[in-house]
Amino acid sequence: MSHSFDPAPGLLSGIPCDGLLFDNDGVLVDSDEGVGLAWSRWARDRGLVPEDVVALVHGRRSADTVALLVPDPGQRAAALAEIDRLEVEAAVTTAALPGARPLVDGLPRDRWAVVTSGVTALARARLAAAGLPAPPVLVTADDVSHGKPAPDGYLAAAAELGFAPQRTVVLEDSAAGARAGAAAGATVIGVGERSLTTDARIVVRDLRGLVWREGVLDLSGAEVLRG
Repeated sequence: MSHSFDPAPGLLSGIPCDGLLFDNDGVLVDSDEGVGLAWSRWARDRGLVPEDVVALVHGRRSADTVALLVPDPGQRAAALAEIDRLEVEAAVTTAALPGARPLVDGLPRDRWAVVTSGVTALARARLAAAGLPAPPVLVTADDVSHGKPAPDGYLAAAAELGFAPQRTVVLEDSAAGARAGAAAGATVIGVGERSLTTDARIVVRDLRGLVWREGVLDLSGAEVLRG
């Protein structure tokens, strides 16, 4: 059952919540260039079509993508280690997305977390390259048994912050991530045009204009694409 936010007149200006749970790629940072470079090289080395592979990876853990594309289980560990290395190397191309730095800088340290399908080393490398602060809580592919669209990551982040997941807002750009947030019981806000393909009932262009203060996320200054 989905518990995502059902907008009504006036509520876009203020969503009550205790904390914000951010996806990383496509929400806080633009890592598309690095993703394309790393996965294209990985695909070509295996005789796969780079465009097809890149289209599969968004919102998934690399381990889950490798399991889909490498038929021989005995070869998966090496294939996974290679793509993780290539992605970390390509992380230098990562940039902060509009509004990300002002929003996180305005949040108390105990009010936000990042939940990503990337491994820990990759998440930290991309955040650093983008000039964003290390989050107080970081939940990565290394920390969960089941990646998005399973809710495990968002449930873990809410628990570590000490909040009921129903009192959090998840900011996502992928279909798998939006489903994960809804399954956790959080209010889900889509970020970016890519998130128009998700089930999120509210979609904003980017994080510009979003402000959290005293238990309310104010969207009145954001460019709303849906909702």
